[in-house]
Formats: sequence, structure tokens, C-alpha cells
Amino acid sequence: MATSPVELPTQASIPDDPAVLRWMYRHLVLIRTFEERVVSLRQSGVLQGSTHLYVGQEAVAVGVCGRLERDDYVASTHRGHGHCIAKGVDVSRMMAELYGRATGTNRGKGGSMHIADTSVGMLGATGIVGSGTPVALGAALSAKLRRTQQVAVAFFGDGAMGQGIVYECLNMAAIWQLPLIFVCENNRYAESTPVEYALSTRDLATRAGPFNVPFAIIDGQDVFAVYAAADAAVERARHGGGPTFIECKTYRYYGHFFGDDPLRYRTREEEEHYRGRDCIRRFEQAVAGQGLLAQAELERIGAEVRETVEQAVRFAEASPLPDPGEVDTDVYTPQRLEV
Repeated sequence: MATSPVELPTQASIPDDPAVLRWMYRHLVLIRTFEERVVSLRQSGVLQGSTHLYVGQEAVAVGVCGRLERDDYVASTHRGHGHCIAKGVDVSRMMAELYGRATGTNRGKGGSMHIADTSVGMLGATGIVGSGTPVALGAALSAKLRRTQQVAVAFFGDGAMGQGIVYECLNMAAIWQLPLIFVCENNRYAESTPVEYALSTRDLATRAGPFNVPFAIIDGQDVFAVYAAADAAVERARHGGGPTFIECKTYRYYGHFFGDDPLRYRTREEEEHYRGRDCIRRFEQAVAGQGLLAQAELERIGAEVRETVEQAVRFAEASPLPDPGEVDTDVYTPQRLEV
């Protein structure tokens, strides 16, 4: 197997299917709008608990999940709202989970960092760095043993590249040729630690090479580039080609968590540079430049998305709190003692 970058188009072409473009734009804007609404709710004190915002990284989730089927698997991170939305988790139930309501994805018990919905292949978000990787590996192994042609994706950040479990999973996926795609969202900071301070390699994807896992290094602020890379990786995985490692160079606009001031460890000039490459703006410019979607249609989609998010807030606020009697429900798997 190759130990060099996966062969991809030298330039990411824009899909010529209007339905695909509409799906991309709707989900890019839906993630952004959902997250910005969460910001306003946290600032007003309505929402409590830790929140890790995905704003700025939308192209990664949308580009990857846009090539997945409903029954494919995704394992997420503490910064998982974007992955959940792109994979098809209902935003009303997500908002209810953030409100801690019984109608939430986890019945109000998981909160922002633990949203899951197996009905759409979302195996769950987790606050433990890198820990979604073995979950995705198990799903990929299951798919291979059942011969279903399903694919699993493990999302993780650059900070997870300091976790041994990621390398163990790379090794196992390569040995067993599992349909697993490793997606490293390199947003340059593991909390407040710059990537160049903690890791010895500038391009993190090259670390997959010694495991004989093909890799690609992608502009994570270009949804079309991510989509093209994911397309190649998914096709390989679905047809027995084994795992792929995709590093997406991206950037989070907010701090590591809500309340974190990123200017403690990065500059305004750096922030302005990456905001100037905003994935939604670049999408709009690209489709407008080629006359693929009219401005009126983009505005219509934006209006629909805003109403969807406001409806999610109304749903969450009208939902009941969990019954205190269910505090240990869903915590343990029922066990039968065999004598």
C-alpha cells in the first residue's frame, strides 16, 4: 500500500449537481446559525454548561459527511455539533439536549459534549481527546465482518495526535484493512497550545505513512476540497481499499470553550487571516462566479435555516425536564445473572 498522499484532483472541482450544492450550503449555514444562536443563549444565561463551538470549521463536517450514507458511522469530539448536524441529527433534539430537556438526543443527560443518535450513524461525541477513534474502529470492524460496505469516520483534533490510542487504531485499521477514515481537524491549537509547540511535524497526516495508511493534506476551509478528498477516501473504504488519513487545515473562530479568550494565545492578525478565508463566503463566491446557484436561492435557504433554528429553540423551551426518577436510567446495561 502507498505511504504517500492519496491521489486527488489537483484542483477541487465544484459538484455540478444543484441538489448537492443546496445540501452543502444548507448545512454550512445551519451549523453556523445553530452555533451562533448557542452563543447568544449562553451570553443571556439561558444555557448552562460547557460549550465548544465549531464556528469556522463547518467545511470539514459538511465536506466529509456529504459523501456518507445515512447508515455510515461517525465518531465525534467535544467540538461535535457540526459533525452531528452534517450527519443528520435533528437540531431540535440537539437544542433540547443543550437545554437539558427530556426530549434531547440523550434525554437531557449528556449535554453539549455527548450528543449521539445511532439512527443516523452518529455514534456520539465525547469529551475525552482522541477517544472517538477506537469507537469508529470498532464500527469499521463490525461493518467489514458483516460485509455491509458501510464506512466509519473518526473526527479528532490536532491535540489528539499526542494520544497513543490514535496510533494504535491506525495500526489496527491498516493490518485489518478496515473501512475507516481518520479526519484530523487541525485548527492549530489544542486548547491554547500551538500545534508547532507540541508536535514535531508540520503536516500531521504524514504520521499515517509509517502505518502504510494513505494520507491527504487538505485546505479545511474549502468545502469542495474536503468533499473531493472524502469522496476518494470513502470509495476506497467502501470497496475494500482500507483506511485513509485526511488532515484538514482549518481554524476555529471562537476560543477553545465558551468564555475562553483566544487572544491570550493568538493574534488578531492571525484571526483576520483565517476569517478572510471563511468557508461559507468562499462557497457563495464560487457558486455565484459560475452561476450555479442564484443569490435569491441562497437567501431563501438562509431564511429557512434561521427559522429551523428558532423552531429548535421553541421546541427546547417547551420541552419538560427529565423525571428525577430516571437519574440512573440508561446508565447501566441490563444484566442477567446466569447461575
